[in-house]
Amino acid sequence: MDEMKVLIADQINEKGINELKDVAKVNVQTDITNEELIKVIGDFDAIVVRSRTKVTREVIEAAGKLKIVARAGVGVDNVDVDAATERGIMVVNAPESTSITVAEHTMGIILSLARKISIADRSVKNGKWEKSKFMGTELAGKTLGIVGMGRIGSQVATRCKAFAMEIMVNDPYITEDAASKLGATVVDKETLLKNADVITIHVPLTPETRHSISKKEFDIMKENTFIVNCARGGIIKEDDLYDALSEGKIGGAGLDVFEKEPPKDSPLLNLDNMVVTPHIGASTREAQRDAAIIVAKEIKRVFKSESPKNVINMPVLDPESFGIIKPYFQLMEKLGKFLIQTAQGNIREIDITYCGELAEFPKQDILTRMVLQEVLNPILTEPVNLVNAKAVAENRGIIVIEGKRHDAKGHDSLIRIKMKSEGNEMSVEGVLAKEPQIVMINDYKVDVETHGTMLIATYEDIPGIIGAIGTKLGEHNVNIAKMQVGRQKPGGEAVMVLKVDQQVPKGVLGELKKLDHVYDAVTVNL
Repeated sequence: MDEMKVLIADQINEKGINELKDVAKVNVQTDITNEELIKVIGDFDAIVVRSRTKVTREVIEAAGKLKIVARAGVGVDNVDVDAATERGIMVVNAPESTSITVAEHTMGIILSLARKISIADRSVKNGKWEKSKFMGTELAGKTLGIVGMGRIGSQVATRCKAFAMEIMVNDPYITEDAASKLGATVVDKETLLKNADVITIHVPLTPETRHSISKKEFDIMKENTFIVNCARGGIIKEDDLYDALSEGKIGGAGLDVFEKEPPKDSPLLNLDNMVVTPHIGASTREAQRDAAIIVAKEIKRVFKSESPKNVINMPVLDPESFGIIKPYFQLMEKLGKFLIQTAQGNIREIDITYCGELAEFPKQDILTRMVLQEVLNPILTEPVNLVNAKAVAENRGIIVIEGKRHDAKGHDSLIRIKMKSEGNEMSVEGVLAKEPQIVMINDYKVDVETHGTMLIATYEDIPGIIGAIGTKLGEHNVNIAKMQVGRQKPGGEAVMVLKVDQQVPKGVLGELKKLDHVYDAVTVNL
């Protein structure tokens, strides 16, 4: 067998390089250009990058032997994951490498705010000795509010317990049992905002979390509250944060991330009750060392025909199994996206049943993992992949049930998924026709295309309700492209699926729910 070759295209810790020398010939070219990379990548079985090198589609198409792309860090923004997936190339990263580092940075900012360390430092260096000006506050006995209890949030909780703080957490996707093991109490967002002395944010930036901390939230907080964001810029609305700080509505804030980086001309930089750092939460020697070692071990696993732990895209299947299972990938992705957008609160259970010919296939597990990946990724900061999806679900206290049934209701194969969340239950059934289709929602027959935006409403099947819903959408200029209704009996509960031309705003959904005889309304973008 030819010796495996690894290209180190960006600077990584030497320990990662040494780890790879056990199994491969390592070529270090940390100043390689994109043009040079395209010319030489065909000789390598693996490539390690950080942020500088871009693994584009052009690079991947030139990579005849490449088995794995390893990003020695958390994100993979500089890797064309879709192109790699199409070529059967695994993409891995090192999400766990920064958990402790970011948690410790968060603690540093919290302490700096509580004891006014950064402005006191500046004062002394300017030749002053203003002891009375820098009266601080103890953390002991105070309440910490954690928004997002993922890997990093959990590390912050552990450290703040050592400071004798009470811990509240707002995360609709963590169970009370899982939180209690960390000494935390699960509360709703308003309770956390109203009672926390220190608030720290550890959620991903999504359409739902963007500007989720703004004037409304600042008005709820105590006057002495400190808020810290080492997650992603844009979660806090910075204009409203400036107003809250300058008007004394809250005590202080610490930001490692900003909506625009660097934050040139931001008025926040002129405030004494602000602690700011230049997006360095993950920047420690230990984190860089750990990231290098983690991805090196991932490459070694692949070279030894073992399964890596942090795969961003699909794992390798044998050609025969891949040919059978591949057509269902898109269907599972769509069903997962549908379910997470209809869930209300903490997910309790996901029950997947494979029906018909698919029930006889021995490797449905990858399809289950694909659904879990789609359900969990939008709500967690750490990436969920096909390898770790079940473990993440288990750690979150989510019960995953898999079953088989011979009857596929007239189809060759059918997949039924029922998801129980804190506020509702939703079931959906899908099949493969010319494209993935949804054929049942909550036991009501439908025939829904799995693309575009749809509004799903449940209502009492009496005259006038369909018209009332359509009228309300028209009042808000929401255009209906297609409509389907399903019911089990006249006059009972029914479901309406409307394909619409744009996302339905939350306010409009609220108005629909207030209509007489309308039970619920949700919008789903596939």
